[in-house]
Amino acid sequence: MRYDEVFGALRTAYDGGAERRDGAGKQWWKLAEREAFLGRVLGDGGGRLLEIGAGTGQDSVFFRDSGLDVVAVDLSPAMVSLCREKGLDAHVMDFLRLDFAPESFDAAYALNCLLHVPNGDLPAVLEAVRGLLRPGGLFFLGVYGGGSLHGEGIFEGDDHRPPRFFSFRGDEELQEFAGREFEIVDFHVVGADETRFQSLTLRRSG
Repeated sequence: MRYDEVFGALRTAYDGGAERRDGAGKQWWKLAEREAFLGRVLGDGGGRLLEIGAGTGQDSVFFRDSGLDVVAVDLSPAMVSLCREKGLDAHVMDFLRLDFAPESFDAAYALNCLLHVPNGDLPAVLEAVRGLLRPGGLFFLGVYGGGSLHGEGIFEGDDHRPPRFFSFRGDEELQEFAGREFEIVDFHVVGADETRFQSLTLRRSG
């Protein structure tokens, strides 16, 4: 499958789940992951951050309140509306149509959203993100995958309607995709089984 084939169903699913997601808390390890990435960005001097797949804007608010200039994008108009209610600079955009000037961000953050991109489109998405970062800019890419989570398709047991498309990749496979466009600063895994999370911090070289 290709991203344009799953885009419409993903938007409908996330529009329908926006209010429920906005009221949900975050697991401790997700808080730790974003705190660690914030430390790296601030260590590089801070600046302007793009959150891709921002959802209801909880992480974008954290980064904004920590001193970064944040722009949030999501494919769901309902999610973007909730971001704007929080005072965020938020836009309805998807992975393949990120309409910003080249090299206009110091960092990018994508938590559990690139697992909705088929392998056939992932190289184009990573190339697009790279193009938006200044040389030396940091990119956090975090997804569920590896271990028993492998393969791609519609997950019929999903709790969203319609069921969403997922692409789960092995550790080496994910790093191979990322390494085509970025220097890998850090890779580690959190959890196991259905909640096995792959954490990548990447840097645009050159």
